[in-house]
Amino acid sequence: MEFISAIIYGIIQGLTEFLPVSSSGHLALLPHILEIDDPGVLFDLSMHVGTALSILIYFFKDIKLLFVQSSHLLTDALRGKGIDHKNSWAFNMIISTITTVIFIFILKPLAFQYGRNPFSMVITLSAFGFFMFIADTFKKDTDHLYMNRIQWGKSFWIGLFQALAIFPGVSRSGSTLTVSRQLGLGREEATRFSFLLSLPIIFAGFFYKLPEIFKGDIHFDFVSLFLGIAVSFVVGLLTIHYFLKFIKKIGLLYFSIYRLILALFVYYYLV
Repeated sequence: MEFISAIIYGIIQGLTEFLPVSSSGHLALLPHILEIDDPGVLFDLSMHVGTALSILIYFFKDIKLLFVQSSHLLTDALRGKGIDHKNSWAFNMIISTITTVIFIFILKPLAFQYGRNPFSMVITLSAFGFFMFIADTFKKDTDHLYMNRIQWGKSFWIGLFQALAIFPGVSRSGSTLTVSRQLGLGREEATRFSFLLSLPIIFAGFFYKLPEIFKGDIHFDFVSLFLGIAVSFVVGLLTIHYFLKFIKKIGLLYFSIYRLILALFVYYYLV
């Protein structure tokens, strides 16, 4: 892989990971657009590690609080105590993450067989673009709902929708924002929960695929890999900063329109 291709991968990942437009869908389309060999899922996951690191930096205080709450949950469980509502954020995060992991293993064979096919991405891009628009426009009028109280059911549904993002074109942030808005979370709260929820899944996915390096089943060089990660990290930090500023104002309509336009582009040129 040429350095310019790695830089493009990093830029696209940094921009699209936090926008509800499907970073995995964009990365899967790049080999077709750039006319290069597909570097594979491991390279894509490595780009996600770059943006995950940007989340670690940007939300460091929130992540530190989650670790504290998680330790309290573990201590209370060992002592036979109930769940303290002060630790609700960590509890909801754990429920969502466990749900995501379970459904990823259920959906993985189907996603790996059909997910990176351009026609499949046309379907996922357009369908979830439509769902996103409906959820943000005709949402429940309960924007005061927060995740700082126990939300068993809502955490389950958010985790389930995050698992659907194993299909390129769905968008992890888009699917979690869509269901969060429909469940009554405000845009800012839904965005914050969505970003933090991505961390355990991204790192778990990366380490799960990491043995491919030692098997020699790779289609890229390591300089390009680290260059792409560095670029996605820097671009990711900038994207988080500005997306959080504008999400309250712009909503999800424009992203829905973009997804539909991209789906038409993929169908016309690549299917």
